[in-house]
Amino acid sequence: MRDESSIVEAVQETVDGFGGIDIIVNNASAIDLSPSTQLAAKKFDLMHQIEVRGTFLLTRSSVEHLRRSDHAHVLTLSPPLNLSKRWLGASVGYMLAKYGMTLAALGFAAEFEADGIASNTLWPRTIIATAAVQNLLGGDAAMARSRRPEIMADAAHAILARPPLEQTGQQLIDDEVLAAIGVTDLSPYQHGDGSELVTDIFLDG
Repeated sequence: MRDESSIVEAVQETVDGFGGIDIIVNNASAIDLSPSTQLAAKKFDLMHQIEVRGTFLLTRSSVEHLRRSDHAHVLTLSPPLNLSKRWLGASVGYMLAKYGMTLAALGFAAEFEADGIASNTLWPRTIIATAAVQNLLGGDAAMARSRRPEIMADAAHAILARPPLEQTGQQLIDDEVLAAIGVTDLSPYQHGDGSELVTDIFLDG
């Protein structure tokens, strides 16, 4: 994601193999929640190169192909912009990188709406049982209070199944997306032992 030529090559290989591109999902991220005074410059650079620069370059490299699609979507897995001091002041380096992804997604929505390309963001209500949570954000205790990744997959599918310009420029949350299509029983997505779920970062309450 940090090498522009690799991104361009991957996009072209996809077009060559499948005949075009309808959907881009920007998900690649690095994470370091260190406070500003302890965050190494190389970690700051890494997060911004992957999150912001990677999102920008992958989307930009795909636009000419998305313009040819009649179902063009860009979906970026990043949080809604929450300007409360709690989130502005915690992990500023990571906050800037993730909010940069969101701002890019909103910018794409405005820039490419006339081309019929939708661009939205998606973020989980709760922490998700991933390797990052297991290894960096709380281990087994956090995993027990997480939801399974399938909730994000199902929410993404619901967004991407819609006509592109039916919904664009939106900052979406997984459970709200599912509720909009009638899915309100989220118990199948429970990963752990039924312990109280932990709200994901950047979301209040």
